[in-house]
Amino acid sequence: MVKVTYSLDDATVRRIRRAAERLGKPQSQVVREAVAEYDARTDRLSEAERLRMLDVLDRWRKEHTPRSPESVEAELREIRESRRESSLRRARHDDPS
Repeated sequence: MVKVTYSLDDATVRRIRRAAERLGKPQSQVVREAVAEYDARTDRLSEAERLRMLDVLDRWRKEHTPRSPESVEAELREIRESRRESSLRRARHDDPS
């Protein structure tokens, strides 16, 4: 472990000491655990960020209506047919006979 020095206000020091006493842990452990919890929370979205992202998704969903399975299948058939034709043209072009 590394020893470091930080300046804390009196109220924070009292909270650390009170928590250490109540939990029966060293003050340094209380600080380590508090920092670990804080770090884990900083990876989460704030409520405002979460709501903004949900709004973006809602607007996107309204603008991009889902296609029917039949429509998707028809497009896939067209793509497959186009690829088949392209492969056949290449094969005829590459055939030396």
